[in-house]
Amino acid sequence: MGLDFIGLLIKTHIPFYGIVPGKEAKPLGLITLPVTFGTIANYRTEFIKFEVADFDSSYHAIFGCPALAKFMVVPHYPYLLLKMTDPKEIISFRDDLRRSYDYDTEVVQIATKVQLDLEVQEIASTTHKMKQDV
Repeated sequence: MGLDFIGLLIKTHIPFYGIVPGKEAKPLGLITLPVTFGTIANYRTEFIKFEVADFDSSYHAIFGCPALAKFMVVPHYPYLLLKMTDPKEIISFRDDLRRSYDYDTEVVQIATKVQLDLEVQEIASTTHKMKQDV
């Protein structure tokens, strides 16, 4: 994003799960940013709190329930479609299914590599410990 955000972070110690397989992810902190959806003719802006994390993901931002509720968004996940109300009309957002699939495939490959690396480290540690016990 090109934003120098480190000085703007609010410390948090609450981890989140389900992003990095098999372990918790610890955010660097929280930041509140204005988020605008729509076009110049029809837009809506709200301030949303984001948890900033230092790891690779197929998503740049994940909107949780509080953000979706704030914008009164109706998500339709199979079609990668979001709809939200606006004073003028409904704002709709669509994403590319192929690109989403490619990103998800990449994340699965990264997760598999991370899991294998952890298993190799565990085997090496156990082997080293057994050699010391002998």
